[in-house]
Amino acid sequence: MATLRVLTGITTSGTPHLGNYVGAIRPAVRASLAADTESFYFLADYHALIKVDDPQRIQRSTLEIAATWLAAGLNPERVTFYRQSDIPEIPELTWFLTCVTAKGLLNRAHAYKAMVDKNIAAGVDVDGDVSAGLFMYPVLMGADILIFNAHKVPVGRDQVQHIEMARDMAQRFNHLYGNHFVLPEAAIEESVATLPGLDGRKMSKSYDNTIPLFAPREQLRKLIAGIVTDSRGPGEPKETEGSALFQIFQAVAEANEVEDLRRAYAQGISWADAKQALFERINREVAPMRDTYQSFIDNPAKVEEILLAGAVKARRLSAPFITRLREAVGLRNLANQGTAAKTAKVSKAAKPSFKQYREADGQFYFKFVDEQGNALLQSKGFASPKDAAASIARLQKEGFAAFAQLQENLLPLPGVTHDALKAAFDQLAATA
Repeated sequence: MATLRVLTGITTSGTPHLGNYVGAIRPAVRASLAADTESFYFLADYHALIKVDDPQRIQRSTLEIAATWLAAGLNPERVTFYRQSDIPEIPELTWFLTCVTAKGLLNRAHAYKAMVDKNIAAGVDVDGDVSAGLFMYPVLMGADILIFNAHKVPVGRDQVQHIEMARDMAQRFNHLYGNHFVLPEAAIEESVATLPGLDGRKMSKSYDNTIPLFAPREQLRKLIAGIVTDSRGPGEPKETEGSALFQIFQAVAEANEVEDLRRAYAQGISWADAKQALFERINREVAPMRDTYQSFIDNPAKVEEILLAGAVKARRLSAPFITRLREAVGLRNLANQGTAAKTAKVSKAAKPSFKQYREADGQFYFKFVDEQGNALLQSKGFASPKDAAASIARLQKEGFAAFAQLQENLLPLPGVTHDALKAAFDQLAATA
């Protein structure tokens, strides 16, 4: 079984907060310990340039986030830990993807649409204060993921759209230039998909409602005391639904601890006691990491050394891969023009293959094409890309025998006989 690749990044735009920790850092560090997982963790400093124009803030945030990863137990010897801007292949791939990505797809991106809606409501130009960086953000994120062909990307529910867009970019590139990219999938931990902040809105540096992860003990207590609650007093049963305090506790604590607090809510725990319980639970988890974190903050040269070593490790994969992609799109050595043309013909004619894609109706489809690229078989629409991929995997493994059992979801194209299909499947098996 192929090694699972998991990729996670955090934008270097501010001090790491509890939402970053429970939503990305802690689950990713735990996942990195799995024997069958190859993990990639990066500091998204190119992304920070979209919304931060303070160089000192970006530099400080880069140090703080790197120190947080390391203090949380990330082992740079076991994983690939790097700074986005140290990988020149990422912006190059961004341009390749830009050239195959429809503007209409980017028009639907949540962040861009939100800015447009805001401008329309204010009666100003729809693209007022919209930078090209903001508009192209999904393409850069797609390049982050696809440069390492990540299978899984842990994200909050509000980021799922970006993973779907990365899939669309990969499918379009594969359709034009051959199968180079795997199609990534979003991995969501439901209990922490969107962690609320002190005021009940999404925990975000933009709203200034965060709980800094390594805030001193008494500052942490004071912040938690400020979490917005309703007016129900001690002894009155309280609802867990919609309670920011409960949702934060649920994201941090173990299942049995959450159930204990749920019962306490029903029994009328006071808000003061509930906040104290949350403070103690967070502090118990964070306190052991504070000294390690501070040691990295006090030694930025060590952090820089770790990140540069991670970049070398990452580029062992990204540099040869971008060379392949340059060849695929036609950015080639002219002295090898004849050889490249012959190689391209041979590679395209090498064997039958499957082409997976998504149509405007939102359904997922695939085609089976012969060695010349002629379509032999067309699938019906699948609601999930996983279902389409599962059918492809079965056909690749079992060949023509699987076709007979999957016919209700498959449509041989006009003029294509069963003998032609069987011959193509036999050829696919022979070249596997």
